[in-house]
Amino acid sequence: MSTPDSATPGPGKGAAGRPARADAQRNREKLLAVAGAAFASARDTVTLDAIAREAGVGIGTLYRHFPTREALVEAVYAAELDDVVASATTLLDQLPPEAALRAWMDRYAAFQATKRGMGDILRAGWASGSIATPATRERITAAIAEIIGRGASAGSLRADIDPEDVTVMLLGVFLSTTAINTPEKTGRLLDLVVDAVRS
Repeated sequence: MSTPDSATPGPGKGAAGRPARADAQRNREKLLAVAGAAFASARDTVTLDAIAREAGVGIGTLYRHFPTREALVEAVYAAELDDVVASATTLLDQLPPEAALRAWMDRYAAFQATKRGMGDILRAGWASGSIATPATRERITAAIAEIIGRGASAGSLRADIDPEDVTVMLLGVFLSTTAINTPEKTGRLLDLVVDAVRS
């Protein structure tokens, strides 16, 4: 007989591919949210016990969803990447393209902060093959292309911009501010990137 926290083979799926019970899915989502915030803000190693406590579940529940630290990191990374890519369309539905681009850059900056907190585990997992290598750069560039394309059609963003060049500029911003790591400095540099692509 399954418990409310039964493990799920994947997001939203229970045993034999059946939909996960609502409480188990909520626990999984809470764990991902707490872990993402912890990885983004922590200076020291985040313990799995601390993540479980903050999510309001037992450590056994965490391990049923994520048997290893690597499994949790991989799931957090995948969820964050899905969210940052999807947010391009959401922001374009809410804001003019130029404003959507700047807001999206802030979301991408938050993704980069979370990624830094998981960096060692991700790099080791990618190198060993225990964590699948995602098409991160391609997906990020596609999101930028969507925003740039909409802005070019509206006349607010340059039509001659290669989205890959914007990706490179953003990565340069995040690499250069890693040591300083102040929102003000990052924000000023992101404003300059928007200025570079404004028509």
